[in-house]
Amino acid sequence: MLSAAALGLTACGGGDESATSNVTATAGGAQASCTTRAYEEIGGPFELTNHLGERVTEQDYLGKPTLIYFGFTFCPDVCPSTLVGIANAYKKLPEGVEPPRTVLISIDPERDTPEQLASYVASNAFPDGLIGLTGSEEDIEKVADEFVVGYNKVETPDSLAGYTMDHTSLLYLMDENWKLKTFFAEANTNPDDMAACLGTLLGS
Repeated sequence: MLSAAALGLTACGGGDESATSNVTATAGGAQASCTTRAYEEIGGPFELTNHLGERVTEQDYLGKPTLIYFGFTFCPDVCPSTLVGIANAYKKLPEGVEPPRTVLISIDPERDTPEQLASYVASNAFPDGLIGLTGSEEDIEKVADEFVVGYNKVETPDSLAGYTMDHTSLLYLMDENWKLKTFFAEANTNPDDMAACLGTLLGS
């Protein structure tokens, strides 16, 4: 069983960089074949609000592979660079391979309203059709538990934002039946590797 502690937290702007764990130490690991990183205990039901203000569940995302990332819009570095990296990986997919649907689940519901998410996901640098999801603190806690995601609020009184969020920084590829197909360690994944893995898993 993977735990949030094993997967580790990544500091977003001003946090402790040592919070990023070496995911290669976990079962499956970042260096293992991308086809060996499926864990039945990761992923599950949820009820959240999308960036259009609509309540949705995992049932709304069946029928097509979905790449999930937990982050937040006020993250100054890790989150936007990860989303740009995903977009770059999609551009490198083998011909004929359709990129998965991409979903950003906010772990900062205090600031990430649907309106804030709508503005954020519209960036041309991010994957086309990026979907933002948010909800109450209870909603986010439930979906984070389903994905074994750890996160915590870090006060930054000297910054304009006032606080930042440290969080597990992994990418989860769910298949068309909402079962985990693989995961990527954001800190150890480059667009070429991600594109090759996605090509292998989605090309058949």
